[in-house]
Amino acid sequence: MALLFRHQVGDFVYEVRSAGSSRRLYTNGVLHSQYSGRHPVTGSVWDLLWLPLFFDAAPRPQRILLLGVGAGATIRQLSALFGPCQIVGVEIDPIHLEIARDFFGVTPKMATLHQANALDFVQRYRGPRFDVVIDDLFTGRAAQPHRALAFDEAWLKRLRRVLTPSGTLTVNFADKAELSASCLPSAVGPSRDFPVGFELRTPATENVVAAVLSKVVQSATLRAHLRATPALASYLRNERLRYHVRPMAT
Repeated sequence: MALLFRHQVGDFVYEVRSAGSSRRLYTNGVLHSQYSGRHPVTGSVWDLLWLPLFFDAAPRPQRILLLGVGAGATIRQLSALFGPCQIVGVEIDPIHLEIARDFFGVTPKMATLHQANALDFVQRYRGPRFDVVIDDLFTGRAAQPHRALAFDEAWLKRLRRVLTPSGTLTVNFADKAELSASCLPSAVGPSRDFPVGFELRTPATENVVAAVLSKVVQSATLRAHLRATPALASYLRNERLRYHVRPMAT
């Protein structure tokens, strides 16, 4: 991989590398973003953050809150797949935001970016609710990623407040153990916050993305809708879009 950018601030080392048409952001050795302008699908965990929207046959999200922008790979995907929509991105690291603009092509037309602590932003937010909330809050130590914020009942309550009643929430966990230790499984089921939840994985990583929805759907519905979506059907056939989905263990 070719090194395009390297910058150090204190103990933090930022590197942008290219591999073919793909660009990757590493912070302290942890891969935070990967995207190719040729393909809206990465073949990795970033796909799982938006895949649950396709439990609807033709998703048209209007307002999306992304907590944890990294270098903006998810913003690029959302823009490519869903066209004009209002994306609000929150990222604590100002260097990540600079890299998103300078190396990953994130423009003001694509998203409104805020350099802020996600917890503070959500606590203070008083605007219209979002129909999609994506929690991708990660940091790393010893080149190993882990959640930057514990997913407890207080955090879920705050996210529920900024999510529309019919909205979709997706949350990235480093592995199954992180998900199991969170409060999210206990929020899924009849008469709970969300009637249904799913766990999504990709062979490329250990991450588990949890998706909780406001309506009851089946896992097979997701693949059927992806096959019927021209922009994604070919990625399924050539196995670039690889994922496993199962109902969340509650």
